[in-house]
Amino acid sequence: MTELTAQQRVLIARHPQRPNLDDYINGLFTGFFQQRGDRLCGEDAAILGGVALYHGRPVTVIGTRKGRTLEENLERRFGMPNPEGYRKALRLMAQAEKFRRPVLTFIDTAGAYPGLEAEARGQGEAIARCLLELSRLTVPVIALVTGEANSGGALALAVANRVLMLENAVYAILSPEGFASILWKDAARHGEACELMKLTAPDLMRLGVIDEIVPEPDGGAHLARAIAIHQADLAISRHLGELTKLSGGTLAADRQRKFRAMGAAAPGEEGP
Repeated sequence: MTELTAQQRVLIARHPQRPNLDDYINGLFTGFFQQRGDRLCGEDAAILGGVALYHGRPVTVIGTRKGRTLEENLERRFGMPNPEGYRKALRLMAQAEKFRRPVLTFIDTAGAYPGLEAEARGQGEAIARCLLELSRLTVPVIALVTGEANSGGALALAVANRVLMLENAVYAILSPEGFASILWKDAARHGEACELMKLTAPDLMRLGVIDEIVPEPDGGAHLARAIAIHQADLAISRHLGELTKLSGGTLAADRQRKFRAMGAAAPGEEGP
């Protein structure tokens, strides 16, 4: 893996030509059948979901979705979902549980959309329900962080048995600019924030937040999309093969145990 600074990885994770959800769906799955709407409020283009075949096996696919053109990004709010997007994801999770389909999620979002209307329609509640439902599914859940994954808007799709992360992706509680604004009242110090936040794949692997780093071509996945998607395929296929051997109760208990252990102090490291 090429040694890069945290700030350099953030820039690569945000590259507009980086593989997006449509690229992963086209490269990894066959027979993708998109399902729209949350059956409550409407359709949200910032989350794409449906049913597909993965190496011949039916799976449920859910992911945050950025665009390549300005028009697509405006429609999708640059990949920031509204509550109806998360409720659509909830509908697909319940369907996956009913029909015993593994759930594969793809995450690349600056966070949930923070607009007034989104809050009025229950943004926080929709995210919380995603966390709850993912935590208790009895089918395998694998999450892949493909770009920038921030805040509860990313975590809503990341409560998984296996959390994988592309080599130059980043995953954090908020953006470095937001972190710097809160800590120092100066967003211009976002470079310092990148180092402090431990948001890179190597950092998160050491902290036990993720389970595997998926290698990228030198310079970033946008320089060789097919190679990057193939590497993701190898990792997903291996982990899915392992998880499908486990019982439903074991899968749910393993997921809950995994996330409850994050941030716990090791023996002898407890605070005063």
